[in-house]
Amino acid sequence: MTRVVVEGTEVVVRLGLREALAARRRTVRVPVRALRGIGVETSWWRVLRGEAGPGRWLPGRCVGTRRGPDGTDFVAVRSDGPALYMDLAAGAPFSRVAVSVPDPDATGSALRAAMPAEPGLSHAPEEAGEAEEAGEAGSPEGPKGARRAEESERPRESGGFEEPEGRESS
Repeated sequence: MTRVVVEGTEVVVRLGLREALAARRRTVRVPVRALRGIGVETSWWRVLRGEAGPGRWLPGRCVGTRRGPDGTDFVAVRSDGPALYMDLAAGAPFSRVAVSVPDPDATGSALRAAMPAEPGLSHAPEEAGEAEEAGEAGSPEGPKGARRAEESERPRESGGFEEPEGRESS
């Protein structure tokens, strides 16, 4: 069965043997600073978004990637229980990672504890000023890192329906 752990600055999803064979990968790694939201969905199929990509899509067991308007999702879910999902910031390898784990509530709590105070940012505000000063001296976490964090905070385009001018919605 799939396991999710925090190792340093990364969230590591370790797939079980069957899931690894279907997904053609043993682990999925995402930076902790990319976590934007964590939740547990009791209906496992609700975490599936977009169209199926490479992987194995059998009734009751879905493993692989899915492509949708928000980006690519990685899923490894089974129908025998709830699914844990992690929504990720722009620039992360996936826009969502959804997995079936033995205790999704406890795993979700552990991930929330590791999640940064401001999703999408790697530093607290007082540390960010120090990083910018160090960045001028050539640190990789200088102004470029700050710019990426600002870009990840931009709202995504909703792609929703807009009312034509002169019409009011009821």
